[in-house]
Formats: sequence, structure tokens, C-alpha cells
Amino acid sequence: MQMHITSRRSLYRIAVFASLMAVFEAAPGLPQLSSGVWYGWTFLVEPLIGVFFNPMEAFFSAIIGVMAGHLIGFRGDMYEFVFALGAPRGASVTSLAFRGRLAAIAVYYLVSPSAYFLSPNSLNLPHWALWDTYLAFVLLMATLIIRRTKTSRTYALIFSALVGLEADILLRILIFVPLSTYKWLYGFPVEFIQAIWVVSTFVTPIQVGLGSMLTLIVGNALVGTIDVLKEYAP
Repeated sequence: MQMHITSRRSLYRIAVFASLMAVFEAAPGLPQLSSGVWYGWTFLVEPLIGVFFNPMEAFFSAIIGVMAGHLIGFRGDMYEFVFALGAPRGASVTSLAFRGRLAAIAVYYLVSPSAYFLSPNSLNLPHWALWDTYLAFVLLMATLIIRRTKTSRTYALIFSALVGLEADILLRILIFVPLSTYKWLYGFPVEFIQAIWVVSTFVTPIQVGLGSMLTLIVGNALVGTIDVLKEYAP
């Protein structure tokens, strides 16, 4: 499997999708979704990048795009550049998932939640609020077990987008809670974080659902034109 940037054509495509990511990141999100993980619209483009590129290309396209978008639509908080690292993580995980490299993702999904739950900072937070991440983990384990059977294009697109976006969320959570950045960067009290967790349990799954549905629609529309999608063509 190719894990490097393959050609000059790939560089052009990386630049195009990085530009698209920058636009979607810089654009202000709906006020109703501001309590979720993403303030902009990164979650719509991130999984598409993962589907269309190999993991390394996806990583570079996403990180260039999200950092440029943060600069263009700067929201007055330099710390957000750190949390934006979740975007290239999510894009690369989506790429791995769509290409069937599930074992590496499973390790990440085992280690990251373990670090969260073992952190003393997580003890006062509602664990049920991460239900969408648990769902992604269950689907990942189930798919890993039955992966000898070829999945449908619909399932492959939705599953990859879901697992990738939740991987993005996990990285942001690890930075925010186990590393205590909510205290030493923002000065937030635990009660405020508890409120964020409760609200996000409804908002973030909506964002993940929108990103997954757009990935399905665009992936189906482009089947046969993108190399990695051709094997799913009817």
C-alpha cells in the first residue's frame, strides 16, 4: 500500500483539497452547532480528504488546510491551533479505514480512551456523553472481526467517515482533559466542562452525521472516477 505522496498530480489534488478545507474551516458555523467539537465546517471536508487520499497525503492536505483556515478565520484564540491537529488525525484515520487498515486504528481506539479514563480529570465528567465514540469503537471492532467479507460501498464510506471523525474528537479530548489544558490554558472550572460535555453529546453527533452523509453522497457521485473508489463501482 502506498503511504507516500505519489506524484505531481497528487500534489495538485492535495493543494485543491487543502484550499477547500481552509474555506470550510474559516467559514463561521451555525450558532446552534457552536457547542460541538468544530466551530467551522471542517467536519464536512475532513472525511472526504481521507477517502480520496492515502493516509500521508490526507494528513498533509488536512493539516495545511485547517491551519490556513484558522489563520484566515482567526477567532482570537491561538490555542485552537493545537486542537486543530485533530483534523489531520481524523483525515488519516478515515483513509486507513477506507483502505481496510483497521488494526492500526483499533490500537488508537484502545489507547486513547484508556488515557482519558485513567486521567483523574475525567472522574467528574459524564462518561455517557461520549456515546458516539463508543458506537464508533463497537463498529470498528465488529468490522475488524468480519472484514473477510467485502463490505458495501455505502457501509465503507459511512464507516470510514464515522471512525475518522471520532478519531479527531478523541485527539481533541486527550489534549483537553488528560493534559489539563482546560485548566492551564483556559482556566475553566470542572462545572463548566461538565456543561460542555452534556451539550456536546447532542451537538457533536449531528456534526458527525452530517460529515458522514456528505461523504456518502460525494463518494457515490464520484465512484469510478477516483482510483480508490473504482473497486466499489457496480
